Parts: sequence; C-alpha cells; structure tokens
Amino acid sequence: MQIIVSQEIESVCPNFVGACVDAQVENSSYCPELWDEIHRLEEQFRSELTTESLKDLPSIAATRAVYRKCGKDPSRYRPASEALIRRMLQGKELYQIDTLVDLVNLASIAYGYSIGGFDASKFVGDTLTLGIGRESEPYEGIGRGMLNIAGLPVYRDAMGGVGTPTSDNERTKMTLSTRHLVVLVNGYDGNRVRVEANARYIQELCRKYAASDGGSVLIY
Repeated sequence: MQIIVSQEIESVCPNFVGACVDAQVENSSYCPELWDEIHRLEEQFRSELTTESLKDLPSIAATRAVYRKCGKDPSRYRPASEALIRRMLQGKELYQIDTLVDLVNLASIAYGYSIGGFDASKFVGDTLTLGIGRESEPYEGIGRGMLNIAGLPVYRDAMGGVGTPTSDNERTKMTLSTRHLVVLVNGYDGNRVRVEANARYIQELCRKYAASDGGSVLIY
C-alpha cells in the first residue's frame, strides 16, 4: 500500500506524520479481555480529564486546528478520538461493535489520535492519498449516512473517499469476515515518536486479541 500526503494537506499541516499498520488478522464478535482493558482506561481518564480539558490534549488540539484551517467546525464534526473520549467522560458506554473495531477505538482513545481502521481487501487500487474533502463529494459515513466531508481531511483510493478523522466510509469498513487490516494513525501534531508508539500499540493489540503477528508499520 502506497500512501501519499497531498500538497493541500501539507499546506495546512506541514508537520503531519502518519503511520500505517498492515496486518493479517482474525476478527471476533466480542473479546472480554479487550473490554477489560478498555474499562481500565475509562477509569483512568475519568480521574484525569474533563470534557473541556480533553480539547487541550496535543493530539486532539492539533486535529481540531487542522479542521479549522480546512474550513470545518470541529465542534460540529468532532474528530472520532475526541468523540470517543467525551463519551467515556460523560459516563456513557462505548459502542461495542466487534473486536477489530473495538481495538482500533481503544488505540485511538489511548493516544488521542483519530485512527482509521479498514478492510484492505475492499480498497480499489494500491494507493491512498490524503487530501481535503470537496463540496458535494459523495461519502457515506459508517452509521451516519451521507456525510458532508467538504473541508475534512480525507483518504481516497481509486474510487473515492475511504476515511476521515470524523468517520470512516461504509464501503471499506471492517466486518467479522475481515482478514486484511489496514490502520492509519493521523498525527496532525507532528509528534513522530507518539505516532509510531501508537502504531506499535496497535500491533500489540492485534497480537493479543486478533490472532495476528502484528504485521508491518510504515511511517509517512
């Protein structure tokens, strides 16, 4: 998989750092050990953060800033990492989907980066390009219907958009039959060390909960 960061993204975030985890996996409907880990992190965050202070986390603050530079209101179209942590802090249960979705959500929460998780067998072509959404560009967010992605950072394959920091696309979403996983970590804060650490953490979660050898990591 080749990943290209477009000039339009570089112009609003010249320090962007991304990571791609590419792994063979096995999915399951539910993993209690994974949810034990999620609940431990919930308890930690509820003792350390509030719904206001979480906006100041560098990874989230940087993503929100890029939204504004691209012309999108980050309070209306919240980055997924922020939305997940807010839900925790409000005392609400996270949505339980399946093990791959749940572990990607845990990895996003743990580091604050918006992370896209995809069934790579559904990509069209061998290249993903990170750009900015256009007016009237068709995009069906997972569980959200048609989403206005104008002004949102978006990864596109040869057919169109597959992932934004707010929502990934129905077309390439993970299911119980997913065997080839690609996870993209978006470091709009430019912190290469934390982005790579987040990617290594995803590899660890895949080894523990998805019968994987962890696959490979590409930093871009």
